[in-house]
Amino acid sequence: MRVGNASGFYGDRFGAFEEMLGGGPLDVLTGDYLAELTMLILGRDRLKDPKAGYAKTFLKQLEGTLGSALDRGVKIVTNAGGLNPEGLTFAMFELAERLGLRPKIGYVTGDSLEPGDALTANAYLGAWGIAECLRAGADIVVTGRVTDASLVVGPAAAHFGWSRSDFDALAGATVAGHVLECGAQATGGNYSFFTEIPMGRLGFPIAEIEADGSCVITKHDGTGGAVTVGTVTAQLLYEIDGPRYLGPDVVTRFDSISLQQVGPDRVSVSGVRGEPPSGSVKVGLNHLAGYREEVTFVLAGLDIPAKRELVLSQLPSDVQWTMVGDSLLRVVRTSPTPGRVLSTAAVELALSSYPGFTLTAPPSDPKPYGRFESTLVDASLVEHIAVLPDGTRVPIPPTPPGPVEPLPSVSLPQWTAGGPTTPAPLGSIAGARSGDKGTTANIGVWARDPSVWPWLANFLTVERFRELLPTSHNVVRHVLPNLRALNFVIDGILSPTRFDPQGKTLAEHLRTHPVPLPTLLLPADHELKSMFGGASSH
Repeated sequence: MRVGNASGFYGDRFGAFEEMLGGGPLDVLTGDYLAELTMLILGRDRLKDPKAGYAKTFLKQLEGTLGSALDRGVKIVTNAGGLNPEGLTFAMFELAERLGLRPKIGYVTGDSLEPGDALTANAYLGAWGIAECLRAGADIVVTGRVTDASLVVGPAAAHFGWSRSDFDALAGATVAGHVLECGAQATGGNYSFFTEIPMGRLGFPIAEIEADGSCVITKHDGTGGAVTVGTVTAQLLYEIDGPRYLGPDVVTRFDSISLQQVGPDRVSVSGVRGEPPSGSVKVGLNHLAGYREEVTFVLAGLDIPAKRELVLSQLPSDVQWTMVGDSLLRVVRTSPTPGRVLSTAAVELALSSYPGFTLTAPPSDPKPYGRFESTLVDASLVEHIAVLPDGTRVPIPPTPPGPVEPLPSVSLPQWTAGGPTTPAPLGSIAGARSGDKGTTANIGVWARDPSVWPWLANFLTVERFRELLPTSHNVVRHVLPNLRALNFVIDGILSPTRFDPQGKTLAEHLRTHPVPLPTLLLPADHELKSMFGGASSH
């Protein structure tokens, strides 16, 4: 079964649906629109209009592609329903009637919980509601908050007839879903070694899934980017924690994944093991935390430190600031109310501060910001409903929890110290990708070559990591030998006032730092210069 992806977030490339449907054979096309921030945006939309709360972009994309999907027999599965999957379903019926089409549409609901003092509270449902709709003949399935991988697991479970206890197969499909969920990040987007692959208009990923849950990750012929063990590894390490990847239907063992390049733009994923779920379901809570103002001052010429101190002394005392490079002073103020305190103060300084005073842009109105937190609830307390194309509502019971075996101990590969070293960026022999979950960031680091892995596993300890990226926050290291990778989880490091609030640049900062690399592991000089010619500017 060929499952493709056409959206990794709310705002992804609009034309991807048409490109994927017209670019080659597919059985299922998925679209992932939801993230923590997206749920906050949709929550604010619904405050203004109770009929809103879904990803309107999807409806516009469907207008130009619904007929094509039906003609080709391609099922569409998407979480674009957001906070209002029923509302999006009705809007789709209206669209189909306008187009003279008659698709069978099912939707999954029940994830929305009583929010208490939060703006939104949504449980991360699993794949079985999606599977139920597809088994009932749905051409399109719309969901609210489900796990991202469920968009792939549900169609696979329905297609192959998997049972609730086929944990290895479900885990394999979960890995496929995790690779596909962020779209072009699996085909070269945001990839450490992007200079080595054809970029431009990247193709979106496809998983060719087998009955046992194994798959081959690929893309349509003639599209940009590349599918390699490296690009797939980078996406596997994105926004994960330890070896166990928790889900409502299966716990996926990321320490069991085997990757192999089996052809141009073809990477096989096999050997994935699954375990019974825990019996708990993750719930994401979004709070409206207040309002933030941001102003960036340009500091040019002489006496930069004195200029910075002067302007900071003239601003409200409750601001936070960051120097961006040598000449940009970024100042942020948060408040529970939407007043223009920082913006007004900055404008009033135009003729009474440091010489050369200017801003990168006129101050704007305060913008609301959110606070995300997650918790766990008993899966039996969450209503999971599949609404079939004929309107029948089918309750989806949770999968019973099962016994959990201890994780096997991890033995680090042997590395014999000694021999000459050369100061060079860590990134010359290691890739990295960072992600966010609320206030927590993760940085996955992997060895480009098997010969590098023994050195990396022994060198990049938590202590060495702290030397390269100093932080007062708790850091935990997880070892994934099968991926030749280390995953560092940093609790509480992210906040709305950071210059990089989602921690997207953390991985590249880590790769930039020079370390004493064994000379025998270094790439050729010309490759090193090509890759890091601009590193001195950091």
